[in-house]
Amino acid sequence: MQTNFSADDLANPRVAEADSILKRCVHCGLCTAVCSTYVVLGDERDSPRGRIYLIKDMFERSSERAPSDQVRHHIDRCLTCLSCMTTCPSGVDYHHLVDAARAEIEERSPRSWKDRTLRRLLAFIIPYPRRFRLAVKLAPLGRPFIPMLERVGLKEVAAMIALAPLPTKVREGRYGGPGEALTHGERRARVLLLTGCVQPVLRPDINDATIRLLARRGVDVIVAHGAGCCGALVKHMGREEDANHQARRNVDAWSKEINRGQIDAIIINASGCGTTVKDYGHMLRADPIYAHDAAKVSSLAKDVSEFLYEYQLGAPERWSSLRVAYHSACSLQHGQRVHDEPKALLKQAGFAVVDVPEGHICCGSAGTYNILQPEIAGQLKKRKLDNIRSTRADVVAAGNIGCITQLDSGQDIPFVHTVELLDWAYGGPVPRGLDHLQDFVTDVPRPRRQVEEFIET
Repeated sequence: MQTNFSADDLANPRVAEADSILKRCVHCGLCTAVCSTYVVLGDERDSPRGRIYLIKDMFERSSERAPSDQVRHHIDRCLTCLSCMTTCPSGVDYHHLVDAARAEIEERSPRSWKDRTLRRLLAFIIPYPRRFRLAVKLAPLGRPFIPMLERVGLKEVAAMIALAPLPTKVREGRYGGPGEALTHGERRARVLLLTGCVQPVLRPDINDATIRLLARRGVDVIVAHGAGCCGALVKHMGREEDANHQARRNVDAWSKEINRGQIDAIIINASGCGTTVKDYGHMLRADPIYAHDAAKVSSLAKDVSEFLYEYQLGAPERWSSLRVAYHSACSLQHGQRVHDEPKALLKQAGFAVVDVPEGHICCGSAGTYNILQPEIAGQLKKRKLDNIRSTRADVVAAGNIGCITQLDSGQDIPFVHTVELLDWAYGGPVPRGLDHLQDFVTDVPRPRRQVEEFIET
């Protein structure tokens, strides 16, 4: 693609990065066939190719005018599922191009009062577990008002309330704060774990299962003081400096542990977070203080399935005849290019694994997308659930809390994290919501290994 930037334009690092990415696009249009928003909307401007043209025009005219309402509208409707990058034969870095566009829009394109307030509210609440937990507990009070909120044009607030779990489903995890899970016997590895911001509130079982499974297999697990939200949620809303601030905080927390002793990996069990942490090196590349440590953190970051696949868990302690539909989160299959490892682990653990048709199409979660774009998210959710039901599976496994929250809302098929099924197979408790499936699982007689001890610090 030919670009028309002046020397003054290219002096802006954001524009210079966009220029280098734009030049790789050859207009082939292969990306349109796999773009979730284009599939459901049929609008070229809601495809990667269409958005690339809009972004090019926006940056080329940045000295003349602020980003237009049209550009903002279509960039806001991008899921950042990155399916286009998996398909692109030219290697266009759409990920960082749309990140740059969002930051430019957030800084220079005025939004309505409602939109500004909602985005500020989400950025203030969701990345902070205590605030988020309080909001989740209060959300049921607003459920009777959902129809009214939709009628008066507050559909985003209605979607936010509808996504909140019922109070009976909100509970504390076993491992609630910083500390160490020390393995008994020979230590084979030492890792850091990102516990996240949303996951400890909505599904603490996932972190519990991760710690149990790793510690039972000779891996010391450390939850570092000071680590928090990865920055993905605010990054997707164009709040670049907020995202970089959260990245720096995690780099500080993890670097202290890395400097104290050998760390074999930074384990992340929410794939949306993993995609962002693996990008810290890029996000902070121009920061002279943090660039080196951020690159080190990114190099150590692994999805939990990546680490376990390389680690070799061995034979399970329970054998199962359960049919598991594997939902591949976009951030895992496209953002991190992790495809086969989760399915291989589930098969090794004795489960019958089936793929979900149209697996490359997003479920509509995408961070805060299902709140900010509820209509499109709803269409994608229905499409995904129809495809899941066609598999006739007993349970659905996924590697991202966002996907699980989006899809597991009053469905007749349970949704769990991949690591919860693995923990169950290797000696852990039955995952929440799967009690009715225990008859399909058989214990293998063998001496039980002593489980981990968690020391809160």
